[in-house]
Amino acid sequence: ELDKHMPAVAKRYIAENNIQVYTINAIDLAREIGMGKRTNTILQSAFFALAKVMPEAEAIQYMKDAATHSYLKKGQDIVDMNHKAIDAGATAFKKFDVPASWKDAVDAPKENKHTGPVKLVDLVNNVLDPVDRMDGDSLPVSAFEPYVDGTFELGAAAYEKRGVAVSVPTWDSSKCIQCNQCSYVCPHATIRPFALTEDEAAKAPEAAKIVDVKAGKGKGQYKFSIAISPLDCMGCSVCVKTCPVDALSMVGQEQEAAQQDVFNYMVANVSAKEDMADLSVKGSQFKKPLLEFSGSCAGCAETAYARLITQLFGDRMYISNATGCSSIWGGPAATSPYATTAEGKGPAWANSLFEDNAEHGLGMYLGQKAIRDRLIAKVAAMQPEGEDKAIIDKYLETKDDGQANAEATKALVALLEKWAAGGCEDSKAILAEKDYLAKKSVWIFGGDGWAYDIGYGGVDHVLASGEDVNIFVFDTEVYSNTGGQASKASNIGQVAQFAAAGKVMPKKSLAEIAMTYGYVYVAQIAMGANPNQTLKAIAEAEAYHGPSLIIGYAPCEMHSIKGGMANCQVEMKKAVECGYWNLFRFNPAAEGAKLTVDSKAPAGGYQEFLLNEARYSSLTRSFPDRAKELFALNEETAKQRYEKLLRLQKMYEG
Repeated sequence: ELDKHMPAVAKRYIAENNIQVYTINAIDLAREIGMGKRTNTILQSAFFALAKVMPEAEAIQYMKDAATHSYLKKGQDIVDMNHKAIDAGATAFKKFDVPASWKDAVDAPKENKHTGPVKLVDLVNNVLDPVDRMDGDSLPVSAFEPYVDGTFELGAAAYEKRGVAVSVPTWDSSKCIQCNQCSYVCPHATIRPFALTEDEAAKAPEAAKIVDVKAGKGKGQYKFSIAISPLDCMGCSVCVKTCPVDALSMVGQEQEAAQQDVFNYMVANVSAKEDMADLSVKGSQFKKPLLEFSGSCAGCAETAYARLITQLFGDRMYISNATGCSSIWGGPAATSPYATTAEGKGPAWANSLFEDNAEHGLGMYLGQKAIRDRLIAKVAAMQPEGEDKAIIDKYLETKDDGQANAEATKALVALLEKWAAGGCEDSKAILAEKDYLAKKSVWIFGGDGWAYDIGYGGVDHVLASGEDVNIFVFDTEVYSNTGGQASKASNIGQVAQFAAAGKVMPKKSLAEIAMTYGYVYVAQIAMGANPNQTLKAIAEAEAYHGPSLIIGYAPCEMHSIKGGMANCQVEMKKAVECGYWNLFRFNPAAEGAKLTVDSKAPAGGYQEFLLNEARYSSLTRSFPDRAKELFALNEETAKQRYEKLLRLQKMYEG
């Protein structure tokens, strides 16, 4: 395995310098101990045992003392696991005898097989591949000349195929009920459903698992398959936890190697089935995700939300992204995870500062709106007859309806191209800016540190503007990207930086503040608790002709959930059921009742929910009496919040 994967330059250096090589199966050790994928403690212990920079016994004791100091707040069981890892790492390594042939090692020539849009392939060949080889420092300045304005091609992340997951899901087609929930919750878009024609199914790789569509749309017309990309999967197992019939299980990545060709075939060769796609949980997943293979944490809730939005509106989206986690996984320059359709359309993404993202997004909206309004006026001034007039009338009638206007715009462009070919100068002028003709879906993304704290003034300004923009807040209730500082979204009793003894003040009610305007669409959602409500809120917000604010509950690594981020979606459900997080939609355009409360009354288990996350349970070890007091206050505040929500619902009845 070392001989196969290690580059020749490393082999030669090792052999020429008589370097001693040792291997250790840290992954399996970590699993056995109960530490999941965390191998750093095991590897550190092995280093001290081999390097002899200090007496081994002293090094091990220092490490154990440090582990006790770092993790005691998370519980004695965590401390014990780390101590076991330290002991295991000190002895589990094996010496590898370096072959003499390594002195003359030469890499086999690699044929460049990248295919795709020319500019994207150039970016991958000239920048991404060298960077991925850890050879980025050797790139000349000229390699970046095509990107001097900071603009990079979309879709580069699909070329990386990092293969970082030790375990990946395997699909049992005999158990599957074809609900597509696995795809719906996948943070990295690595598990997808496909509807295939007979011809597409016949041409699929031998390893493909293809069955009949069992019920509903497509039955008797299409075949069904779930495709999984083992080299893009992060191994979070959220899909396995979500599957209602245990049709997915985790296996070693090497066992699923043949599925990579299946996934690649499905993505490249299976056509979109518009008759299967709709705004249901199942139907939405037949739409191509235009956010895929990002570098977000395994199990990330933020990317699951963002990916879903791109499936609904991605081919006409503008995204202004606040600095934070979502700008790190969303815009890593040469490895953009945002992608395009077969027609080359995808989200136009830009990152602004932390403090002015909302204003930046509003500026993007107003800029394109000014251009579009000018083009609409030119189109309206045209006075054709017959069928040509009907095409223009349809475009003008649907100009404020994103979905309907997409098809009307295609017909208009075809008409303008016909006229331009005949010498019409007005048509030529409009076509020069044709990308602005269709109605755009403008989104402003960011975390709670931005929306509740540093960028709140801008958020308020944009909501007050009355303009047709959509704000989506990934609410992790903490500054996730900068190390876990408390924000105004953090809740009572939560431990974070700047709140080591537990936060005293309650969570800011951003949704309620926005509702006071009366003309802002506002929703709180939690994908894992109510997938249908999540879809409905996103669709309603985008369709609303005015500002919208959606706040999505986003469990995070910083929460230290028992069982890890595999339980991300499950934790959302628990949060809603116990009353920690409320689901609702405030729609000023709704006939009758404006406010719909989608979550039920708290079902109990509130304290158990808090203690399931170390961001709360750690307080019981450092300040037990204070924890008891603050946790009780947290629960009482949640009850009051729900009761107030019911009063608001009554107030907003039609």
